[in-house]
Amino acid sequence: MKQAARIAIGALAIATLAAASGYWVGIRAIPTSRDGATPTAADTAEDTHRKERKILYYRNPMGQPDTSPTPKKDAMGMDYIPVYADEADAETASAKQVGISSEKVQKLGVRTEAASRRQLDRIIRAAGRIEADERRQYAIAAKFEGYIERLRVNMTGQMVDRNQALFDVYSPELISAQREYALASQGLEALGNADSEMRSGMQQLAESSLLRLKNWDVSEEQIRSLAGSGAARRTVTFRSPVAGIVTEKKAVQGMRFMPGEVLYQIADLSTVWAIADVAEQDSGLVRTGATARIRIDAYPDKLFEGAVTYVYPTLKAETRTIPIRVELANPGTRLKPGMFAQVELLVTTATPVLTVPASAVIDSGRRQIVLVQSGEGRFAPREVRLGTRGDSHVEVREGVQEGERVVIAANFLIDAESNLRAAVDGFGQAERSDGRSATSDAAYRSESASGTRPAVEALPADSRRGR
Repeated sequence: MKQAARIAIGALAIATLAAASGYWVGIRAIPTSRDGATPTAADTAEDTHRKERKILYYRNPMGQPDTSPTPKKDAMGMDYIPVYADEADAETASAKQVGISSEKVQKLGVRTEAASRRQLDRIIRAAGRIEADERRQYAIAAKFEGYIERLRVNMTGQMVDRNQALFDVYSPELISAQREYALASQGLEALGNADSEMRSGMQQLAESSLLRLKNWDVSEEQIRSLAGSGAARRTVTFRSPVAGIVTEKKAVQGMRFMPGEVLYQIADLSTVWAIADVAEQDSGLVRTGATARIRIDAYPDKLFEGAVTYVYPTLKAETRTIPIRVELANPGTRLKPGMFAQVELLVTTATPVLTVPASAVIDSGRRQIVLVQSGEGRFAPREVRLGTRGDSHVEVREGVQEGERVVIAANFLIDAESNLRAAVDGFGQAERSDGRSATSDAAYRSESASGTRPAVEALPADSRRGR
C-alpha cells in the first residue's frame, strides 16, 4: 500500500515538472516589447515600418556635427545613431527655424501681423511746373497788309478783358473793301424794282464785299455802321477775343505788318496745367482721373487739388521720367506759368492683393525675406517675391500664405541671431586645413587628456630642422 502511494506521488511530481518546463519554453518563444510586455499589433506594425524606413546616415550619439554613411562607434565606444529619411526632413525644417524664449520675445519687442488681402494705397511724389493751358492761348494776327495807327495795350503781362481794344490799324486794302461794300449796298437800294438780272449782280457784289470784311475780322458793329452811313472808316480796331494776360507783344506803334504776322499772344489763365515728371518705375500706376494734390512754394499753407487729365506717351531719356498733366482751376490767377510745383498722386490698386507690412521685409539686395511665426517663440525665415509697394504695406506674390503671421518688429535682431547660428554650425562642420574635422579634433583632445595618445604630436623632421 505504501509502495503504491509512493509511485503515485512520483508520477504527480514528474507531471508537474513537465508542465512547468513547457510553460517556460512557451514564454521564451513569444517575443516581448522593450518594456517586457507582450507585443501588440501596433508594436508589430512599428517594427515593420522601421524596417521599411530608409537610413540616410548615422550621426554622432553625443550631438557632435559628425556623420558616417555606415555604422560606426565614437571614441568612447558608443554606437552612432541612424537617421531616417523622414527624421532628416524634420531636422532640416527645425534647423531653419529660430527659437526664442517668451521672456526674450518680450524684451526684444517682437510683434507680428497676419498677411491679409487689401487694396494698396500709395502716394507718388513728383516735381512739376505750372504752365498755361494750351487750349486757352490765342494769337492776334491781321489777315491783310497795313500799319499800326495806335496801340491801346502796349505791355507784356498786362491784363485784358474780353472785347477790350488792343490796337487800331490803317490799311488801303481795308478802305477799298469798305468802299466796295458801301457802293454795293447803296446800288442795291437804288435799283429797287429794276431788272432782276441787274439786281442779282449787285447783290452778289455786296455779299462778296461783306464776306471779305468778315474774313478780315471787321466787327459786326463796324459793318452795320458802314452800311448805314456809306462812309468808310480810316482805321479798324482789333479787340481781345478772351480775358487773360498778354504773354507776347510784337506790335509797335507805327510799324507795318504783313498778312499772318502775329502781333499779340494772349493766354487765359483761369485754368492752368501742372506738368509733373513721374519716375519710370511709378508711371505704370498712374491713370487718368487720379486725384492730385499740388503744393506751391509761394503758398505754403494752400493745397491745390486737381485731376490727371493726360499721361504723355513719351519718356525723357535724360531723366528716365514720363510727364503727366494735371488740370487746375486758377481763380484770381494766383498760379503763374513757370512756378515750381510739388505734385502728390494718390493711386490705389484695382483689386485687393495679398500684403504684409513693409517693415516685415528684410531686403539683402539680392533677395527679400520675411520671418514667419511657426509656433510659440519659433520663427522661420522665408524668401518672398514682392509686387506693388504701398506706403505702409507691400504686395507678396509668392512665399507667404494668407493668414500666416510675419514679424513686423525686431525682425532684424531675429535674423541676425539666425545668421549667427548658421555661421556657427557651418564652422563646426567645416574641414580644418590639416585635413581633420572639428569633431575629430575634439576627439583628439579627449584622447590626449585620457592619456591614450601623446598630448603633442611629433613634428615632421623638416619642421624640426627649421627650428
